[in-house]
Amino acid sequence: MASTATSGHDKIERNLPLLIILIILVVSVAGLVEIVPLYFQKSTTEPVAGLTPYTPLQLAGRDIYIREGCVGCHSQMIRPFRAETERYGHYSVAGESVYDHPFLWGSKRTGPDLARVGGRYSDEWHRLHLMNPRDLVPESNMPAYAWLAQGQVDADTIADRMRGLRKVGVPYTDEQIAKASEEVKGKSEMEAVIAYLQGLGTAIKSKR
Repeated sequence: MASTATSGHDKIERNLPLLIILIILVVSVAGLVEIVPLYFQKSTTEPVAGLTPYTPLQLAGRDIYIREGCVGCHSQMIRPFRAETERYGHYSVAGESVYDHPFLWGSKRTGPDLARVGGRYSDEWHRLHLMNPRDLVPESNMPAYAWLAQGQVDADTIADRMRGLRKVGVPYTDEQIAKASEEVKGKSEMEAVIAYLQGLGTAIKSKR
């Protein structure tokens, strides 16, 4: 029996195409077993209490945040470790990100996590920080984003962006979409980024 089992295993190891197929099959099945149940759990598919879709200005700010690569240095995922929850607040839950497309979770940090930054500082603090981070945090290695104060939010495309998000489940109403262009018209890109940052993590805060 042992000899037969060994012989069969030996044949698989020596047959590279078969070995690759079996590895892919095992990994695929294991992945499906872990991922598929998440689509049926309320904790991962339903928004937490108090969560609302991004306003047009916040949505524009999120797009700029992604465009400028902020997500490369600032994560938005507080892991359930004491060291992280003591510094940043309540750990991140999936229900906070159901309206995020794409989601911006991640644990790589060059700068501090921003998952709970909303309301922690004033709008003016954020403005000064974006103009020149070292004016407020001398040891910061973050570049300045002063040009955001000059750039204008694209009011012509924000409604289309919201319509696209509605197709993937974000509950924007026709009225919200109709008013979107007017709400962001004349706003600077810096104002949009600040509006986005000020909304991060506020649903969990209001729930606590």
